[in-house]
Amino acid sequence: MEIVELKVEMVCIHEKRLRKCLSKLKGIEKVEVDTNCQKVVVTGYTHKNKILKAIRRGGLKADFWSPQNELLNAYVSANYARFRFNPFSFF
Repeated sequence: MEIVELKVEMVCIHEKRLRKCLSKLKGIEKVEVDTNCQKVVVTGYTHKNKILKAIRRGGLKADFWSPQNELLNAYVSANYARFRFNPFSFF
């Protein structure tokens, strides 16, 4: 069994499209989607290149997950967490 981690640029509405693309492949056991990190973890017996190709055919921009994505995600969440929008304090 192979575990494939992918970075897929999507918002919540694209999750349904992603799952539909992956449901057409044989050998996939489990799909975990984290929309905040834009990370998808696919567990199964399908080759990782076939998974990537299926997602890209579905119209989503995808690439394999790298350790740099973890660092960038931690940096962005730490810096932008303090800039939360408060509708009552414009000035």
